[in-house]
Amino acid sequence: MGSPERLGEDSLIARFFAPLAGEGGLGLLDDAASFSPKPGHDLILTTDALVETVHFLPGDPPGSIARKALGVNVSDLAAKGADPAGFLLSLALPENWTEEWLAGFAAGLGEAARDFSCPLLGGDTVKAKGALTLSVTAIGELPKGHMVHRMDAKAGDVICVTGTIGDSALGLTLRSSPAWTASLLPGDGAFLADRYLNPQPRHRLAKAVRTHARAAMDVSDGLAGDLAKMMRASGVTAIVEIGQVPLSAAARRAVEADPTLVDRVLTGGDDYEILCTVPEKNLDSFLKEADSVGITLSVIGRVLEGHERPVFRMEGIERRYDVGSYSHF
Repeated sequence: MGSPERLGEDSLIARFFAPLAGEGGLGLLDDAASFSPKPGHDLILTTDALVETVHFLPGDPPGSIARKALGVNVSDLAAKGADPAGFLLSLALPENWTEEWLAGFAAGLGEAARDFSCPLLGGDTVKAKGALTLSVTAIGELPKGHMVHRMDAKAGDVICVTGTIGDSALGLTLRSSPAWTASLLPGDGAFLADRYLNPQPRHRLAKAVRTHARAAMDVSDGLAGDLAKMMRASGVTAIVEIGQVPLSAAARRAVEADPTLVDRVLTGGDDYEILCTVPEKNLDSFLKEADSVGITLSVIGRVLEGHERPVFRMEGIERRYDVGSYSHF
């Protein structure tokens, strides 16, 4: 991002973002978008801001930054049981932005929008004197009254999580070349790095979540911290069997080489998997529906009566994580 600005705002929008606009975006030629929800549906809204050096690093590929910006919001929608319907983008470019960087960003954004079935509807583009900053507001839809909240977990529910946990945190740690990288197989490092750079929101599971889950949220700030948030909001506690927390083959090799990485896996952020509690009677159907859309779903624990921090148990040893999920303040 090293050469001076070459395009004005209108030309920039027309060249890079108008081709991505969905029907309600009106070609990005108006001051607002038009959006009509399906009859009998509620709108679900979520927004997340990403700031350079906080949520991504200087030098990260622009397409990956775009995919993460949209992906983290689609992940929130999926955890509420909502199907993506569109998004708004606010982009504050630093003074040294280049057309080459913006072309890569727009290409990654367009690819993510197609993958997630979540078209661009509008937004704003400005020049900033500080770090690159962007914010996405995503809009989702679901049948009226079917939003899945995080505060409805009940004692007796089983705790489930999609995908694998800890890959993104390990992928970020790789940048400091820790000793455990020597134990990885060829391709492991690239896999872990990709999990950090390119979140995979589980939007295809949205219908099953709203049908079968009682409480849900996405794992953005670490499994231990986010589970604690859910249990606290629901007025209950939980026990998790660490051995049942799903790990990728690469993460498992890393933990075998350095067992202290278990804490990093359980508390690191940016997994963007769905964490949910499910009534026991719904579990088999939920597992089958997850399998039908190609998403792995693992049972990792159970909700209990109580108000203490969740217990994470491994080989008879119990631990509670005093450090909660990531906080900006």
